This record gives sequence, C-alpha cells and structure tokens, in this order.
Amino acid sequence: MNEEPLGPGVFIPVIGPSGAGKDSLIARARQHLDSRPGFLFARRIVTRPSSPDAEDHDTLDTASFAEAEAAGAFALAWRSHGLSYGIPVSIDKTILDGGVVVANVSRGVVAAIRQRYRNTLPVLITVSRDVLAARLATRGRETADEIASRIRRNDEYGTLDADCHVVDNSGALDEAAAQFTQIIETARERDLLVRGGKRNREAGAPA
Repeated sequence: MNEEPLGPGVFIPVIGPSGAGKDSLIARARQHLDSRPGFLFARRIVTRPSSPDAEDHDTLDTASFAEAEAAGAFALAWRSHGLSYGIPVSIDKTILDGGVVVANVSRGVVAAIRQRYRNTLPVLITVSRDVLAARLATRGRETADEIASRIRRNDEYGTLDADCHVVDNSGALDEAAAQFTQIIETARERDLLVRGGKRNREAGAPA
C-alpha cells in the first residue's frame, strides 16, 4: 500500500540550469524570511568539497553518502554530473508542522517530490542564453563544450507543469529576488488560509 503524501506544509523545489542564479536568489530569500517561523531553506549534502565560489553545503564522501542514503537519512537523493546530492529527512518535520521548505533540486526529482509531499510548488529560475553563457564563462568551472551542453539543457526547460512559477533572473538580481521571495511568502499565506478554513469547517461540522 502506498503511503499518503506528507502535509500539510508546502515543498518548493527550485529548478533551473546551472548559472541561472538559483543559489543567489535562495540566499536573498533566506535573508528576508529566515527570522520568521514556518520557513526552512534546506541545506544540501553533496559529494563535493565546499568552496567559497560555490553553494554553501554539507559534504560527504561517496561511500559515506551511500551509507547515509541506505540508512534513510535523506528525504530526497539524486545524481548529476558525477556527484551525489541529498536533502536531509529532517525537512519532513517542517512539512508536517505546516511550514514551507525551499530546496535547490534537480528537475529530475520533481516527480518524486510530488509523490512524497502533498503540496508542491515548483519554481523555475530562468535566464537568457547570452546571460547564461557569460555567467558560466566568468565562473570558469566548465569547459567550452560543457558550457554549450548546459545552454542546450537550459533550452529544454520549455515544457513545464501548469503550476510551475517562472522567475527570469536575466536582469537585476534585486528584482528577481523580490519576485521569488513573494512566491514563497504567498505559498505560506495560502497554506495557512487553507488549513484555517479546514479547521473552521471541522469545528462547525455536526457531531
């Protein structure tokens, strides 16, 4: 028998090509919302050493990651570009408590997120081809062929689910960050309204 998806909170998977600025937008939203209850910005576990020039994450070696995954330490886990990524299972408590979890994930795990969590609200961070190419070249982590491959993958984000919000981060970071943060805040407010209405209906129901 399949287990019921976890709720009543909302999981916001943040997807988009490398170089689109997902980490920057998540950092801005965290600065704005971290002091308020009900919001959790999930910290990823990656089989890659931390670097000042990259995402702030926790690190495990490949063997330790596999052991943690087998022990059920991750709510979600996936592989990409030779690395393993995990989201700690501790996020489930925030979902069960009715909060909002925001996580940078691979597009390929969105279906698994929908199966695990009752309420999901994907957000795609997009960027123009020219801006993406310039950002990837500036950070110097990819070869020319790898940059071309990432740009092609960016073009593949054209087919989206109807409930996916899109944030264009081609221009000023402040503008995209404000839009992204508003999406997260609205998800929280809408969830509280829905659960409040449900409690009111239950309270008014005949015994």
